[in-house]
Amino acid sequence: MFGLIARRILWAIPVMFIVASATFLLVRIVPGGPFDEDKSLPPEVLQNIKAKYHLDRPVHEQYFFYMDRLAHGDLGISYKYVHRTVNDILANALPVSIELGFAGLLIAICVGIPLGCLAAVRRATTVDYLCMFLTTAGISVPGFVVGALLIFVFGIWLRILPVALWESPRHVLLPALTLAAGPTAYLARLTRASVLEVMEKDWVRTARSKGLSAQATIIKHVLRNSLMPVVTVLGPLTAILITGSFIVEYMYAIPGMGRFFITAVTNRDYDLIMGTTLVFALLLIIANTLVDLAYTVLDPKVRIEG
Repeated sequence: MFGLIARRILWAIPVMFIVASATFLLVRIVPGGPFDEDKSLPPEVLQNIKAKYHLDRPVHEQYFFYMDRLAHGDLGISYKYVHRTVNDILANALPVSIELGFAGLLIAICVGIPLGCLAAVRRATTVDYLCMFLTTAGISVPGFVVGALLIFVFGIWLRILPVALWESPRHVLLPALTLAAGPTAYLARLTRASVLEVMEKDWVRTARSKGLSAQATIIKHVLRNSLMPVVTVLGPLTAILITGSFIVEYMYAIPGMGRFFITAVTNRDYDLIMGTTLVFALLLIIANTLVDLAYTVLDPKVRIEG
């Protein structure tokens, strides 16, 4: 286990370097700059602003300057949020995105996996058809449509839940449900397919023939062996839920990383774009490492090669 973690840390260093370099290059290739809209400023003032952020230097000098700061843990300064560093912005925004992401992940796991098991056990029945209809709808309907529907029903019509901001546990529910809709449906379909595959195995039929009840067979034998494909997708799914809540955070005015990333792209805030991208990449690496560790819990015979 410790060897796996050590290998993942060693691999993370070149991966983060490549992500940082690629992001730096891409944001500079796109035409325009962070201060192009400030055309009302005198040329001298605009030049001084660019000099303050080292944007008047050649691109290769900007690159080495940024990488040197990055090596010391400095993600830079925001061009639009005056007097705020990227480290400060992300330190405040990341916990919000993590809280929202894990709330969505908890809903997806607690609803999606049991729903998939239920559909598999009740295969070709009304329950199965209803579950598959709901999961198909969950995958097909865009997140912003789900969010708009939830806001209308629970916020405007019933008026029982707040529809914006991030101030109490009640403010978490609607964004978490919006974020979890697609992943819940995906986990349900994946669990159903995996459970049906395992139920056809010879050792499952042997367990049933020895008098083990259907419920005990599902819980003790089928479910655990069916979770391997589900656990495989939980790594990237966790990172997606934490980092991919751009639209949800924007819809509900949540001060998370997704909202800051959207404003950073709109404002061409170079350092903030690169800082959020690096954090997203790091979270994905951590999530995939945790998934690899979970393999040994579900099946100790699995040999993990890092």
